Amino acid sequence: MHGSLTKSLLAVALLSSLGSSLLYGYNLAVVNSPAQYIKAFYNESIIDTYDWIPDEQFLTVLYSITVSIFAIGGMTGALLVGKLVTKYGRKGTLVKSSVLVFIAGAMMGFSRWCRMPAMVIFGRFIMGIHSGISLSVVPMYLGEIAPKNLRGFLGLVPSIHICLGVFIAQVLGLHELLGEEQHWPLLLSLVVLPTLVQVMLLPWFPESPRYLLIEKGNVHATIAALKWFRTKGNIQAEVEEMQEEQRSLSSIRTISVWGLLRDRCVRWQVITIMVVNVGMQLSGIDAIWFYTNEIFSNAGIPEPHIQYTTVGTGAIEVISGVLGCFTIDRVGRRPLMIGGFLFMGVCCAGITVSVLLQTQLPFMRYISVGCVVGIIAGFCIGPAGVPFLITAELFKQSHRPAAYTVAGCLNWLSNFTIGFVFPFLEEATGPYCYLIFCVICVGVALYTIFIIPETKNKTFMEISQMFAARNKIDEEELTANGHLKMAMMNGYGTLGHRDEKKEPMEKERGGGPFNKGFFDQ
Repeated sequence: MHGSLTKSLLAVALLSSLGSSLLYGYNLAVVNSPAQYIKAFYNESIIDTYDWIPDEQFLTVLYSITVSIFAIGGMTGALLVGKLVTKYGRKGTLVKSSVLVFIAGAMMGFSRWCRMPAMVIFGRFIMGIHSGISLSVVPMYLGEIAPKNLRGFLGLVPSIHICLGVFIAQVLGLHELLGEEQHWPLLLSLVVLPTLVQVMLLPWFPESPRYLLIEKGNVHATIAALKWFRTKGNIQAEVEEMQEEQRSLSSIRTISVWGLLRDRCVRWQVITIMVVNVGMQLSGIDAIWFYTNEIFSNAGIPEPHIQYTTVGTGAIEVISGVLGCFTIDRVGRRPLMIGGFLFMGVCCAGITVSVLLQTQLPFMRYISVGCVVGIIAGFCIGPAGVPFLITAELFKQSHRPAAYTVAGCLNWLSNFTIGFVFPFLEEATGPYCYLIFCVICVGVALYTIFIIPETKNKTFMEISQMFAARNKIDEEELTANGHLKMAMMNGYGTLGHRDEKKEPMEKERGGGPFNKGFFDQ
């Protein structure tokens, strides 16, 4: 069941990430550069429309809403994931949700012309909904189409695109490019370009084979999809592994979020995705991104040069993401998670120490810059992408949509919380606030060491069995999942009763449709 990286697999990974993960990263950073211009637009529009002059505090609140509404939209989108992927499939959901980007892009692009600040805010909210959906669906889709030996590589392709999106937003936001006042609506609306490419090309690729077989029972479409993604090798073993999973889920429909939380068969898997997804956001990375300019300014970097230094950190993000992508299937998920979180923890402690001592020891300012770069690099090499990947790996087909809903909601809720709480936390505790992030990073690393098994080169069924002992589930109960015993399977992977009169004829032909000749036709 080991597969090679085909052009089809690589193309679908790049395309699905281009119109989703790239946009998420882009929207995280794109509002930073034109912040003063957006505030000025709000001020002028309110004066013209309501003949009222807003104070600076009101404009700051309005801008804060513009930034944070993206996370609220993301939470909303994450809640929709389970129903959408069950009804439309993985690829179908990505294609259909693209319409949200065109609506949001149009609203933000024409907001200045219409003199309506609400169009920017609602545009950001709609973009958040799209990111909330796609941030869960893309790793789910790639995790299901990838052979087990490439699941890590393909699973981290979206995280590279997130880093790339941040980098592109930082570059385009430079004053020499689109960082001037008249260009900010164009800067916000450029999201439609990668989405247009995705909408034109992604529909030509197949749906997830696991979705087609296990949820739709369409074996012919499954084999056609596998042949598309696997140009070499025998796909029979892969179909048989899917059938084994289908048999274990023979009497179970796609489970709800409430059903997932109550199911003791996946209790530790659920706890694991909660810990890693909350830990990912509460690791301090959002606070670092928010205060990068201030730290660089304190380090003595001249104000005009800070924007270029920030772009440099964006380049480090991309390089770290690529490094993680190419090493994950060699070293495994655990080393990247453990090493990434521990390194971030050390760097968070380093920021606290360097900020406290930089008045007595001037060189400590450069240590703080190094720690900022270290946190960003440590995050992008593992913790940025592995939580989304293992959310797909830890669950079988019936539980996966609900698991992504839970993980996505917690991820976005943590993102929103840290954005609002950190300024008050930093004001109350000063540089000591980074010690809180240090404790969280070390805690997630320890949880990974003692609880999370290595999932590299394991099938979804094997991973479920690895958690069986911790969940106190015996193997027979795991296979039947507490429901009806396995029924006989007909040749097309759907439940049914075999006609005894036909069995001798099938044996003479070689055992039914899933013989070698069927796969080779």
